[in-house]
Amino acid sequence: MIINMFHNPAVAGFLIKTRINIVFKILKKDKKTKARLGVLSTPHGDIKTPSYVMVATHAKIKCLTPLDIKKTKTQVVIANAYHLMGSADGVHKTLGRNIPMMTDSGGFQVFSLGFGRKNRIGKILTTPRVVSPQVIHKRQNINITDRGVYFLLDGKKQFLDPKLSVKIQEKLGADIIFAFDECTSPLDSLAYNKKALERTRRWAEESLAAKTRKDQMLFGIVQGGRFKNLRIKSAKFIGALPFDGFGIGGSFGKEEMVKTLKWVVPWLPEEKPRHLLGIGRVEDVFNAVENGIDLFDCVIPTREARHGRIYTKRCYYDIRKSIYKNKTAPLEKGCKCETCQKINQGKLELLFKNPSTLAAAQHWATIHNVWFFNDLLEQIRKTIAKSKFLEFKNSFMKKQNRA
Repeated sequence: MIINMFHNPAVAGFLIKTRINIVFKILKKDKKTKARLGVLSTPHGDIKTPSYVMVATHAKIKCLTPLDIKKTKTQVVIANAYHLMGSADGVHKTLGRNIPMMTDSGGFQVFSLGFGRKNRIGKILTTPRVVSPQVIHKRQNINITDRGVYFLLDGKKQFLDPKLSVKIQEKLGADIIFAFDECTSPLDSLAYNKKALERTRRWAEESLAAKTRKDQMLFGIVQGGRFKNLRIKSAKFIGALPFDGFGIGGSFGKEEMVKTLKWVVPWLPEEKPRHLLGIGRVEDVFNAVENGIDLFDCVIPTREARHGRIYTKRCYYDIRKSIYKNKTAPLEKGCKCETCQKINQGKLELLFKNPSTLAAAQHWATIHNVWFFNDLLEQIRKTIAKSKFLEFKNSFMKKQNRA
């Protein structure tokens, strides 16, 4: 009977032909919040949730070797299907480690290529912006149609649609793949978001119909921009489809992330994993977990490490500043990462200042930041198990705010 809800007959066939194995187990739910402790099983290992998903754009974490990845408590990484379109190797072979992996669909790259770069905005709009309707609706370098997206990659004309996106991700061999979608800008109007949401709905059905591998999980993506009615509409529809899990994508204002989760999460199946795409600052991590998110990915741990930003329990600091010259203290007191065992603040400041040792500096900083975020999630899992998540959140954020 649920099949009658689907607009695409091929999706109904998907239900009949394929037995969907739910490989996500909820171990405990927090009594005061929507936070939950779980295990997501994949062919390449189990992921203890909630978990940070480290970004490995080209199936490599920048500045880290496969051995380094093991040293940072990393459980799962996400590679970029858009950038790996022409890859002849699977993502696990390229990464050099057999750990759980995800690949995105290429949908966010469509947004970034067509709108984000020119307007210098990402998934979160951090400052108020007034943009004319002509700019809001104008995309550059791409042509989005109901059929798919035409764009330039390395100077060559390319086309990407749901069927091809799934085919690429199946070839790459990730454990978890995502349906093709259209990510809108936080500056886009209600009218544009309505059109984009309809495309995402059709593309979700087409992605399901295109899936052939039974050893991969396919996540559907909820869109709708900054608009409550569209977010709920998307969550209801995507949540009713036979996806193995769900991603919450798109973009929103800085203060709107929590509101978006409160709109969306109640309409997604409780028994399936939820992934927040492209979000991962410390405050966002706590807020996401508190509102029922199991996984989230972000470039913050790695990208900011390469620019000298070091994360600690008392917020973050720029190790490149001269005040750290000759300092013998570790990057963070009590931290057990390899960097803090071998490199002090003064040494790392010196490595960053010298162009010939910049790569080494970025290496050590990345190890620390990735460890920090993974260790934070490990602590969060422990507090959920002890029913003390909210107390831990309040205590941790109080220290962050004092920094």
